[in-house]
Amino acid sequence: MAAACNSGGIRRNPGKTYAPDMTYSQAYDAYTKNNGVTRDSLVSQLPVAGTIARGQALPDHLTEADSVAYNSLQSPYSFTEAELEEGKRLYNIYCGICHGAELNGEGPLYTSGKFASMPANLKSGEQYLSMSAGKMYYAIVYGKNMMGSYASQLDVHQRWAVIAYIKQVQSQNGGAPFTMGKNTGGTSVANTEVVAAAAVDTAKNN
Repeated sequence: MAAACNSGGIRRNPGKTYAPDMTYSQAYDAYTKNNGVTRDSLVSQLPVAGTIARGQALPDHLTEADSVAYNSLQSPYSFTEAELEEGKRLYNIYCGICHGAELNGEGPLYTSGKFASMPANLKSGEQYLSMSAGKMYYAIVYGKNMMGSYASQLDVHQRWAVIAYIKQVQSQNGGAPFTMGKNTGGTSVANTEVVAAAAVDTAKNN
C-alpha cells in the first residue's frame, strides 16, 4: 500500500482543481463590462440593499424631509478625550474656515472680506447654544442657508465627533452641560470646567 502511494518524488498529473472558475477567475477592471456575469454586465455594482459596509454605522433612516425628527436625534456614540481631539481637528479642517477656530464666526473667509455676512457664532447666543445636536447633524448632512452639505467629507462617526467638540466648547461658554463624553468614574470626560464649577458651588453651599 505504501509503495503504491509513492510516486518517487515526481508528480506528472496535477490532479483535479476544486472550483476552477475561482482558481482561474477572469479579472475585470472597474467600470467595464463583464460579459454577462451580472445582470447589467457592469463590473461596479451598488451594495446589496440593507447591507452595511464593515466599519460603517447603522443608517438613521431619516431623510432631508424629516427636519423636525432630526431635532430630537441623539448621538449613538460617546467620545473619549482622543476622539474629541479628533473632532476638533476635523472641525478646524471643514468648519473653521467659516465659523472660525474659536467657533465665534470669524473664520478666514469672513475676516478676509469674501463673505458679506458673518457665519454663525457657535459659542454665543441662545439660538446656537441651545441648538440640538440633531439639528447640527442635519445641517452637516444637508447644508443650511449658504452652508453646503459635508456628508461626502465626513462619515457618520466623524460628524458626531465634530458636534461633540462643538457641544463641549458650548458647555464651557454658557451652554448646557456636556453629555457626549465617555464616563470615567461617573464623570463625563472633557467636561472638567463644568465639574469644577459644580464643586465650587457645592463647597459654598456647605
